[in-house]
Amino acid sequence: MAGSDTKDKSQEDNQKENSETKDEVIDSRQEEERIFLEDVQEHMKYIERSVRTMESRYISRVLRTVKGIRKKATDNLLRIAINKHLPTDSSSKNQLLTFLDESMEVVEESDKVAADTHHKKSCSLEIEIYLHLLVLMHLLDSKRFDKAINCSDLLVEKCEANSKHTLDLLASKCYYYYSRAYELSGQLGDIRSKLLGRLRTCTVRHDEEGQAVLINLLLQNYLHYNLYDQANKLVSKVTFPESASNNEWARHFFYLGRIRAIELNYSDSHQHLLQAIRKAPQTSAAGFKEIVHKFAVVVQLLLGDIPDRSIFRDRTLRRPLLPYFKLTQAVRNGDLARFNALVDKFKSRFLANKTYTLIIRLRHNVIKTGVRMINISYSSISLEDISKKLQLDSREDAEYIVAKAIKDGVIDAVINHESGTVDSKENVDIYSTNQPQEVFNQRTTFCLQVYNQSVKAMRYPRKTYSDDVESAEGRREREQHDLELAKEMADKDDDF
Repeated sequence: MAGSDTKDKSQEDNQKENSETKDEVIDSRQEEERIFLEDVQEHMKYIERSVRTMESRYISRVLRTVKGIRKKATDNLLRIAINKHLPTDSSSKNQLLTFLDESMEVVEESDKVAADTHHKKSCSLEIEIYLHLLVLMHLLDSKRFDKAINCSDLLVEKCEANSKHTLDLLASKCYYYYSRAYELSGQLGDIRSKLLGRLRTCTVRHDEEGQAVLINLLLQNYLHYNLYDQANKLVSKVTFPESASNNEWARHFFYLGRIRAIELNYSDSHQHLLQAIRKAPQTSAAGFKEIVHKFAVVVQLLLGDIPDRSIFRDRTLRRPLLPYFKLTQAVRNGDLARFNALVDKFKSRFLANKTYTLIIRLRHNVIKTGVRMINISYSSISLEDISKKLQLDSREDAEYIVAKAIKDGVIDAVINHESGTVDSKENVDIYSTNQPQEVFNQRTTFCLQVYNQSVKAMRYPRKTYSDDVESAEGRREREQHDLELAKEMADKDDDF
C-alpha cells in the first residue's frame, strides 16, 4: 500500500509540474505577443502622425527602430497584426496572409479581433505598406526566398502606383529589400532595368532619399557582376543627394572606393574608403565595416603605406583581417616567396571578398619594397644577387626592375653595366626634401574634409523652432520684472 501511495504521489507531482510548465509557456507566449503588438501599435501611431503633420522624421524614427520588431516577428504574430490593423475587405490583407504559414492559434485570435476589424472601414496606405514590409523582412529572415520575391514584387508595384511624398522613406526601404530578395536568390541582374526606371521617377519627383538608395543599389548591382565601366558611367551621370542619410553615404563612399581602386586611382579610393568607415554606424553594421577595412588595407598597401597595427588588433576585426595582416607583414618585409604562398593559401577567401584582383597587383609593391631594403643594406651589389634575393627568373628581370625603381624614385642608385652591379648613393636627409611638406598638406586636407563633412551631417532645427525661442529683448524684460518683484518682496519683509 505504501508503495502504491508513493507512485500515485509521484504521478500527481509530475502532472502538476507538466501543467505548470505548460502555463509558463503559455504566459511567455502571451507576453511576447503583447509586446510585439504594442510595438507595432506604437509604430502605427508614429506613421499616422507623420501623415497628419507631413513630417518625415516620424517615419524615419520607425525605420530606425524596426530592427527590434523584426527580431521578434513570427508567422503567428504577423498574422495577428495584419488581422488587427487591416480591414476585412482589403485585398492586400488576403495577399499578405498567403505568404505566412497558418496555425490554429491564429485562427482563434482572428475570431477575437474580428469585431475590431469589422468596424474599421479603411486604413492609410502607409500602414499597409509598413505591414507589407514587415512580412517581406520576415520572409527574408526565414530564407523563404521564392515567397520573398513575389512579396517584394507586389510591394514595389504598390509603391509605383502611388506618388504620395509621405511614402518616400518607406518606399526607399522597400526598394532596398526588393533588391535584397533578388540578391539572395541569385537573380540580381533581372531587376536592373526596373531600378533604372525607378531612379528616373525619383529624380523627377525630387525624392532624394529614394535617389540615394537606388543609386547605391544600381552600383551594387553593377559591381556584383564586375561591370566597373557601367558603374563609373553611372557615377559620372548622376549627382548623389547631399541630404542623404549617413548610412547611404557610407555605402556610396564604399562603392566609389572600389571603382577608383580598379581604375588605379588609389589616393581617391583610400580617401573614399576612410569616409565610408567614418560614416558607418559605430555600434552595428559589423559586416559592412569588416569588408570596408579589407579594401582599405589593400588599397593602403598599393599606395606604398603600411596600415596601422591597431586596426588588426580590434576585437571585432582581428579574425576577419588575419589573412590581410599576414599579407601586410609580407609586403612590409619585401618577402616575395611568403607573399606568393599567402596568396595561394587564402585565394578562395580573397575571391569571396573580391579583393583578389587588387592583391595580385601588390606583387610589384613587394618587389619594390625588397629593392628598397637591398638598397639600404648594400652600398654595391651585383644584379645576380638581387635576382636570387628577390627570387626572380633572370638577371635581366632584376636589371629591369631596378631601373624602373630608380626611374620612379624608389631608390637612389646607379646601375654599372660594365661590372653588372648596382651602386647605391648616400642617403639624403628626408627633411631637406619636400616630402614632409607634402605629407603635412595631405593631413591638413584630410582634417578639413572631415570638418566639412561633419558640418554637413549636423541636424539643424526647423525654422518654426525660432518662433518658440525667447528673444533677447523679451528675456531682459522678464529679468527686469523678476528683479522688481524680488525687491517688492524684500521691502515687505523689511516692513514686517
